[in-house]
Amino acid sequence: MVFIELLKAVFLGIVEGITEWLPISSTGHMILVEEFIQLDASAAFKEMFFVVIQLGAILAVVLLYFHRLNPFSPKKSAAEKQETMSIWYKVIVGVLPAAVLGLLFDDWLNEHLYNYVTVAVTLIIYGILFIVIENRNKGRNGYIQTFQDLTYKTAFLIGMFQVLSLIPGTSRSGATILGAILLGSSRYIAAEYSFFLSIPVMFGASALKLVKFGFHFTGMETAILLTGMLVAFVVSVLAIKFLMGYIKNNDFKAFGWYRIILGVLVLGYFALFG
Repeated sequence: MVFIELLKAVFLGIVEGITEWLPISSTGHMILVEEFIQLDASAAFKEMFFVVIQLGAILAVVLLYFHRLNPFSPKKSAAEKQETMSIWYKVIVGVLPAAVLGLLFDDWLNEHLYNYVTVAVTLIIYGILFIVIENRNKGRNGYIQTFQDLTYKTAFLIGMFQVLSLIPGTSRSGATILGAILLGSSRYIAAEYSFFLSIPVMFGASALKLVKFGFHFTGMETAILLTGMLVAFVVSVLAIKFLMGYIKNNDFKAFGWYRIILGVLVLGYFALFG
């Protein structure tokens, strides 16, 4: 029994680690996977688990970009430290919209939108948007090539796009990347900014879920949570490296087609067997 539950946590960690960074919706995939792989745990624990497992994925960003995001590194000059602080200021500005609205509507979203229909529809809608926007931007690479080119106004507007990701199936990275590209960012900066925005967002969301849950874990619950987080961390390191290498020579249309196909399959499956 213990082995089976830990095996489920491993599989869920793999799904989280892959889908958190690719613009295909980690929350949407986790909701769908849960239809087939049910953890033997309370509803309250599972609600917390599917958010807090993302901490493992976030730690991968912290590891891979630690020097880049560390304003106190002795290896950096005064100008480089100031540049790093500027990145953090822009992250804070971009985080504010989703942080405020997420806190206000967390319970309502969980009650009304965490279902396969919402996930499937948003997978399809944003899949179409990825294809349309990439076709529109064919041959362009955006005028925002560095974080110095990213203004505070644009950072805030990208943060407004991140609000869309409160709807499951949208994809936090997908919404911010789409928004950044529409606002003139290169794909590379759009992806990196999306990664950096995830750090305070996911730490905040995880803290909120842990407080609501109450920090009262059984031994089994602790093992499941830590296993899922650890696997998500390892897989996330690989997924981030893959994505940043992929977008150097490719656009996001492949992810758009994936989203559309998956969304249609989900609607078809539940129409037949739901």
